[in-house]
Amino acid sequence: MSEHYDVVVLGGGLAGAAAAAQATEEGARVLLAEKRAVLGGSSVLSAGLTAFAGTDEQRAAGIDDGPDLLRGDLVEVGAHRPDESLIDTYCAEQTGTYHWLRSHGAVFGAPRAASGQSVPRSHPVDVAALIDSLTRRARARGAELRHRSRARRLLMDGDHAAGVSLDGPGGVSEVPASAVVIATGGFVRNPRLLAAFAPAMERALKAGGDANTGDGLLMGCKAGAGLADMPYVKGTFGIFPWPSPAEGGHGILAVYKGAIAVNGEGHRFVDESRPYKEIGDACLAQPEGIAFQIMDDSVLAQTDPEVAIYDFAPRLAAGQARRADTLAGLADALGIPADALEAGVADYNGRLERGEPDAFGRATLSGGVGTPRPIQGPPYYGYPCTTVLLSTYCGLTVDPAAHVLDVFGETIPGLYAAGEVTGGFHGAGYVTGTSLGKSAIFGRIAGREAARHAARATTRGEARHV
Repeated sequence: MSEHYDVVVLGGGLAGAAAAAQATEEGARVLLAEKRAVLGGSSVLSAGLTAFAGTDEQRAAGIDDGPDLLRGDLVEVGAHRPDESLIDTYCAEQTGTYHWLRSHGAVFGAPRAASGQSVPRSHPVDVAALIDSLTRRARARGAELRHRSRARRLLMDGDHAAGVSLDGPGGVSEVPASAVVIATGGFVRNPRLLAAFAPAMERALKAGGDANTGDGLLMGCKAGAGLADMPYVKGTFGIFPWPSPAEGGHGILAVYKGAIAVNGEGHRFVDESRPYKEIGDACLAQPEGIAFQIMDDSVLAQTDPEVAIYDFAPRLAAGQARRADTLAGLADALGIPADALEAGVADYNGRLERGEPDAFGRATLSGGVGTPRPIQGPPYYGYPCTTVLLSTYCGLTVDPAAHVLDVFGETIPGLYAAGEVTGGFHGAGYVTGTSLGKSAIFGRIAGREAARHAARATTRGEARHV
């Protein structure tokens, strides 16, 4: 019989690290099991933006924001499909979690405007350093960390989660626990699950964590968990379409700084201020699923090395973006019709200068922030891009206390989940920064609730062994 733990946390991304740290703060004996040789998961492959409202950084920048405005954005961008009890929990807990993360070493940068935000609230943070800090503090309070340990099956005692079967360096072992937190990420790397739940993403590039094969989703389903948001899997616009060592798994969003997007025929096809998941869908519907972000020096000058999606200059240096002194020359370099590109830019510029409505309804740069301006060059720049599936943002149903719910909406005792493996929070859309935000907030909640469940079980003499 393996040694019994109060809480086993599966997955070493931000959600799992937050869960382990909080559970140890509650006094729980914790095991954090990570499938890979290093921590981080998909969290460290993200752009590193967190969505918090009413922060010190916003106040310093003169930005008026708060939970009510944040809530409105989350519900609206999610097309009124999210579970609003989860939205309310995020908004109620986000200030406390923001300060908790700062107390654990997080250093947030100045807020940037981004997709789905009525005011700038994307705070850049070094996610790898934050995960390292959280796990170091958890280990200092007695948590055990096991690398290269893949969760195969939940151990169940009747309808209660009672531990996990782990496949690690020493072989398969059964690890009893009073509570289990699933924080294993999504299923971007599982073709079978993608074909079942996200067939519209067939043409998208696949990136994200290489260990994100849906293990937690499948284990939860085996235990009877319900599912949420499965129809809303979407890719992210802006990634370079061809393999490149300079890519790094994410793209750029020059469209949010003033660029326009055209397809392979040289025509605009979308309101570029829309959430990048929606632009990603529109891109996949274009010929060959390829688009081009067209910009001038005024856009390129806004390169922001602190935020990967706004770090434009390296793409030019790597040869991914093309430069030309005329639109016709740029079109030739990109392999698109020059007459269509010239006509499209002329129409776009003319409408802006005359104060007329944009042909696609664009009125801002990103969400409700920023004013579009003409593409005036020279020089001109063009960045080929397509849509990449970085994450799935759907999965196990949970309640505001991060309990996993079964197909009838009832709690599965002892089972909790947080992060990308859960559904119900985003609905049909995505606000930039809320993936890391919900991982931290609900990871912390899951760790707290799992630890308290274990304490209650111990008090009642109900620690379960299988």
